[in-house]
Amino acid sequence: MSNVRKLVSKKELKSVYGIPYSFAHDARLEKAGQFPKRKQLGACRVAWYADEVETWIEERPRA
Repeated sequence: MSNVRKLVSKKELKSVYGIPYSFAHDARLEKAGQFPKRKQLGACRVAWYADEVETWIEERPRA
């Protein structure tokens, strides 16, 4: 049995994980190494691995 990693769309980042950042802000954080890297799925489609997003959320400091 193979491990299948779940992909998360930009819409799911907001609706499922509650990440309120704009697409541009996500890109800035990615470039700075402060957010998981996106995976290019097509010419106009990107996604992130859910496990990487969950790890990123867990590592964020609590307010």
